[in-house]
Amino acid sequence: TDAGFRVTRNIGGTGIIGLLKNGTGPLVMVRADMDGLPIEEKSGLHNASKAKQTDWDGNDVFVMHACGHDVHMTSLVGTARIMSGNLDQWSGTLMLLGQPAEERVIGARNMMKDNLWQRFGKPDAALALHVSSEIPTGMLGVFDSPYSGADTVDIIVRGIGTHGASPHRGIDPVVLASQIVIGLQTVVSRTLPPREPGVITVGSFHSGTKHNIISDQAKLQLTVRSETPESRALLLDGIRRVAENLGRAAGLPNKLLPEVFISEESVPPTWNDPEFTSKLTSVWSDRFGKDVFVQGKRLGMGAEDFPLFTADPYIPSTYFAVGGTPKSAFEEESRGGTPVPSHHSPLFKIEPRASVILGVEATVSALLSIMEP
Repeated sequence: TDAGFRVTRNIGGTGIIGLLKNGTGPLVMVRADMDGLPIEEKSGLHNASKAKQTDWDGNDVFVMHACGHDVHMTSLVGTARIMSGNLDQWSGTLMLLGQPAEERVIGARNMMKDNLWQRFGKPDAALALHVSSEIPTGMLGVFDSPYSGADTVDIIVRGIGTHGASPHRGIDPVVLASQIVIGLQTVVSRTLPPREPGVITVGSFHSGTKHNIISDQAKLQLTVRSETPESRALLLDGIRRVAENLGRAAGLPNKLLPEVFISEESVPPTWNDPEFTSKLTSVWSDRFGKDVFVQGKRLGMGAEDFPLFTADPYIPSTYFAVGGTPKSAFEEESRGGTPVPSHHSPLFKIEPRASVILGVEATVSALLSIMEP
C-alpha cells in the first residue's frame, strides 16, 4: 500500500494481491509464498523465532521460517518499492501475489478457487523464486523442471484384533502394513522405467495402543513424487495393487481389504516455459555475468503448488532459485566441519542480506525486460 499498490486481502483464506497499473502493456504476476513450519528454531541466530501458534489439530506449537519464505516475502516488498519508484522504466500492470499454505500445497488452489483471474485478470507471464540453502549466495539456479509433482496418500490397513499372546485368533494389521511398506519399494524399482524418476515414501505408520493387544487397524501416510502423468498413474495404481493384494494374501475378506485414499493436496510438476526462461537467463547473464548460474542437476524431488497458478490455463512462467548459504559454509563442510542445514531443519539459516538483494535484483531486472515501455 505504501508503494502505491492497490491491495486486496483475504483471498482464498489469507492470500494477498497487490496491483500497480502503469500504462498499457502486459499483466505480469510475481508470486511469493509466506507460510512457516511447526518447528522450534535452534539456529542460534539473534533473530531466531520464539513464536508459537495453534496448528490445524489444535496443538500449541513453535513456528519458524524453516524454508526461507520470509526471504521470498521480503524480496517481494523490495521489488514493489523499486518498481513503484521507477515508473518511467516499464509499462503494464504488475501483480504481486502473497500466497499462504504452500507447505500444505493448498494455498494456490484455495486462491484459484476464489476466482483469482476472473477478479484480477489472467497474467500474461509469471515469476517466482525460492531461496536455496544448497546454492551459494550470489548465484542463481534455473532448471527446466525445478520441482516434481506430488501426491499425498493415506492407506487404511484393517485387521482382526486379538490378544498379543494369541495371534492365530486374528489378522495382525501391523504385520500386514509392514509388508505393504516393503512391497511399495518395488513399485518404483520394478514398475517405473529405470530412467524415469519417482519416489514413494512412507512418512508415518500408526497402529495399536498397548504391548499385548493386536489392534484391528493401522494407518500409513505416504508422499508420492513423479514428473509425468504416466509415471503418476503407474505409481498410484501400483500402490493400490500392492496394498489390496497383500491384504488378500493375509486372508482378509474383500470388505476388509486395505483402502487407499489420494488427497486433493496434489500438485503437478513445475515446468519452466523454455522460450520465456531463455529470455530471462539471457537478461540475468548480461546483468550478473555468465558465472552466476549454478551448474549440475536437481537431485531431490521437492514439490511446489506454484503450477496450480500457471498450468491450466497455461501461463508462461519461470521459477528460479536464489543462493542462500555463504560459500565459506560449504568450504567448512567439505573440510569435515558443520554440515550446511537443510530446509525444514530447526537449524535452517540463510544469509539474509545477500539473498534478499539478489532476489530483488533478479526479479526487477526480469520485470523490466518483460515490461519494456
